[in-house]
Amino acid sequence: MHGEYKMPGGKLIVADVEVDAGHLSQVQISGDFFLEPDTALDVINFALMQLPADSSEDALTAAIEKNLGDRVSMYGISARAVAVAVRRALESQA
Repeated sequence: MHGEYKMPGGKLIVADVEVDAGHLSQVQISGDFFLEPDTALDVINFALMQLPADSSEDALTAAIEKNLGDRVSMYGISARAVAVAVRRALESQA
């Protein structure tokens, strides 16, 4: 499933996800944003894995923020924007 979201005043976020048994089984976030450190993208992808496919934007955002903590700088992107892109991907198959 594929979803996109252009954060207002920010960058494009792309979410490609797969669902297995009602949970996110594969998550790939990409786009034209910047993160420091570069490994933060892997943390975001991992944070979303195995969450229920019916998770709300709030739940997705909280999972990302919890795993990233304060050690990451995000440019043109936010945890909420990633959550919107993921929800759009999941809703594309509804």
